[in-house]
Amino acid sequence: MALRLGDTAPNFKAQTSAGDIDFYEYLGDSWGVLFSHPADYTPVCTTELGRTALLGDEFAKRNVKVLAVSVDPIDKHHGWINDINETQNTTVNFPIIADPDRNVATLYDMIHPNASATATVRSLFIIAPDKTVKLIITYPASTGRNFVEVLRVIDSLQLTAEHSVATPADWKQGEDVIVVPAISTEDAIKKFPKGVKVVKPYLRYTPQPNL
Repeated sequence: MALRLGDTAPNFKAQTSAGDIDFYEYLGDSWGVLFSHPADYTPVCTTELGRTALLGDEFAKRNVKVLAVSVDPIDKHHGWINDINETQNTTVNFPIIADPDRNVATLYDMIHPNASATATVRSLFIIAPDKTVKLIITYPASTGRNFVEVLRVIDSLQLTAEHSVATPADWKQGEDVIVVPAISTEDAIKKFPKGVKVVKPYLRYTPQPNL
């Protein structure tokens, strides 16, 4: 069964580059980003893991824990991490799951036969503290992921989880947000003291409420 938005993210136990983990215990009350790679020593993924490590402080200040998963065994992970640290001028300090039996890949529907009968596709999952799946993005092997976009989506998800707002196209932290349709304009004016700009009855903006 393919995972869908709103589904509960499956728990698992796995061997990782940072020791054995229980996924739910590792996440605790944090948000999570789980992203997969077809194999170790692949060029695009080397840059992605390096970029993720370089953005470690950005993930931490958003209360996000990161894990990567590859179908290769743990001994290859350690060698690959050395290469990542060297070539990307960083230190990988998040776990890389060893998934040679493809247990995690199967749980998260990461094997797409039309792409590869054996290798995981390059999927990324954002998981909320209640362990529900909030975002799924799957990339082709030739296109590196945009981790600035991943952080942007996390900002949006965390904001909209706490307030009755949505974020418009290309929204970035600090910009105006949209009042959700379920709230009347009268109630919105009471709820958002910074003001409500009514463009259309269904399109109403307010300054970001948590700033």
